[in-house]
Amino acid sequence: MAFEVNKVVTDRTADGKSVFAEEKSVESGPVLGLDIFNIWGTADGAPCVGAGDNPATVPFPFFPGPGGSRFIVVRFPPDSAAAEPGGADPEEAAAQAERIQPGLIGVFEPDTPGMHTTDSVDYGVCVEGEVYLELDDGAEAHVTPGTCVVQQGTRHAWRNRSDAPCTMVFVLLGAGRTTG
Repeated sequence: MAFEVNKVVTDRTADGKSVFAEEKSVESGPVLGLDIFNIWGTADGAPCVGAGDNPATVPFPFFPGPGGSRFIVVRFPPDSAAAEPGGADPEEAAAQAERIQPGLIGVFEPDTPGMHTTDSVDYGVCVEGEVYLELDDGAEAHVTPGTCVVQQGTRHAWRNRSDAPCTMVFVLLGAGRTTG
């Protein structure tokens, strides 16, 4: 049962009164079989809030830099729904994905489908379906509704081996990466 994604955004007027700034449904930006709903984002650096001067959403680049954030909903289709070989040109599909979700494709490894590493701390909650979180050594965790994931910039992939979509809600917090 897929639910409709809606958002409600609050703000404050210049005199400090709380108001609803935005109430609307959110359309997905479908890429490579995923349905991605960009709910909100903040600019890199420490976000500020104030009376009537709260900044607008900054949804891109897809992954925030240090101090930035993104709030997204992602529907993962079953792996079995992936495009068959001989389908769309992979380079054109990647270019289209970059146009729809700028900054998303660059983190993915072309030789290991789905595997990627981001400079972010990601909080995820499974709200529908099931998916496996795979790490670089092949270890996996089965993620089902109610499972909360804290992804700390590690190399990983999401694998939906079921026959139904999986919906995850994520908050991505941009972070710097240490070396060594």
